[in-house]
Amino acid sequence: MDRPTPAARFAAKVNTRGPWALRKDCPGPCHLWEGATTEKGYGAFYVHGRTVKAHRYAVEQATGPIPDGLEIDHRCRRRACVNRDHLEPVTHRENVLRSTNHVAARAAVTHCPAGHAYDRANTIRAKNGTRKCRACKNTSARKHYAERRAARRTPMPTARTFERAA
Repeated sequence: MDRPTPAARFAAKVNTRGPWALRKDCPGPCHLWEGATTEKGYGAFYVHGRTVKAHRYAVEQATGPIPDGLEIDHRCRRRACVNRDHLEPVTHRENVLRSTNHVAARAAVTHCPAGHAYDRANTIRAKNGTRKCRACKNTSARKHYAERRAARRTPMPTARTFERAA
């Protein structure tokens, strides 16, 4: 009995009548992987003596090897999708910025809460990598300096001052 080819085994585990993509730029329905999955929800496929991610296998079969330094982005936002039209090789940075996680949300912010632009002249990078608004930081520093200065200039009440007040 002949053993099925990897391509035939792969095709047998794909449901091509999946739901439509969650995003407009992905044509057609998702092709959902119905085989084994990783703990993060990506399809896992055993081929040539090792386990590979199903979406990577789909891209490699359609276009050849994935270039070094690139990873596959699910434009449809479904990890189990192996539809070649929904998968695109991108850099890690681009993949993260396209997602809906907190990192992408913070990176999409172009102005501080006070309305100052995060541009080259007005942005300070904190030690942990976050952005700080230079204008707001300067305003806050001036305010605290003025408060400390005013506290030093205010005379301390003496016992005599308390007697006059009574």
